[in-house]
Amino acid sequence: MSATLTILAPGLLGGSVARAARTHGTASRIVLWARRPEVRLKLREQPWCDAVADTPEEAVRGASLVVIAAPVDCIVPLVQQIAPHLAPGAIVTDVGSVKGDIARLGHAALGERAHFVGSHPMAGSEKTGWEHASAGLFERRTCFVTPLASSHPAAVAAVVRFWHELGGEPVTLSPDQHDEIVAHISHLPQVLASSLCAFLAKKDPTWRNYSGGGLRDTTRIAASDPQLWRTILEQNRDEVLRALRQYQDELQTLHAAVSNRDWLEVIAHLERGKAYRDQFRPLP
Repeated sequence: MSATLTILAPGLLGGSVARAARTHGTASRIVLWARRPEVRLKLREQPWCDAVADTPEEAVRGASLVVIAAPVDCIVPLVQQIAPHLAPGAIVTDVGSVKGDIARLGHAALGERAHFVGSHPMAGSEKTGWEHASAGLFERRTCFVTPLASSHPAAVAAVVRFWHELGGEPVTLSPDQHDEIVAHISHLPQVLASSLCAFLAKKDPTWRNYSGGGLRDTTRIAASDPQLWRTILEQNRDEVLRALRQYQDELQTLHAAVSNRDWLEVIAHLERGKAYRDQFRPLP
């Protein structure tokens, strides 16, 4: 159990961390900080936190574990801001979906005083905000933990244990490995769903009224916050570009097969896709 768990900028993920930590008894005290005063006022009414601080510096004083749940472009500045106010040996992690620069710069910002170990739970929704938080959000979901080679082993073990206690399934790998993986399995699907909707938006607007479950299921995540995703794509630009180039090649192969009436290649393409999808493990 962490004596004091501090969560900075709790939206959907940060709020779910707080609720899960309370449900599982992961921390004896939970402290929150939110940027907007009106949000802090509402959070003070929630039974799953013990205190709401007015500044990040105040929130982290005495904390043994700090979780930063801010957008990816705000994580490192927050780490730098709180660094002088952390207790010696405190552990700082995050929930950002890009890890390369965050892991390296976060580690450098804390120096020898505390320990930064990056995290990324593969859980979420097209909905945003702490109001949609759920104590069960991390149940049986992969939670990446992305230490550097120089990260303190005990701090890494503590972060792995933390996500396990929240119901997640921790997977430890390097920040760069993480960014390559999520560019393909998370960032590319977001780009495809959003670009498909952007393409259809140029067609007759009444067509959307005729759509069935296929279009709705395929494009659910297109309802996600565009500004949030702009920062993610900016932070993981190189890996996303590589994934897009490879996917363009795949589309071109399918285009050529249909154009040439090569139905054997078309069915082979569709069967590969079906086989991959059929092997997904069921969600909890």
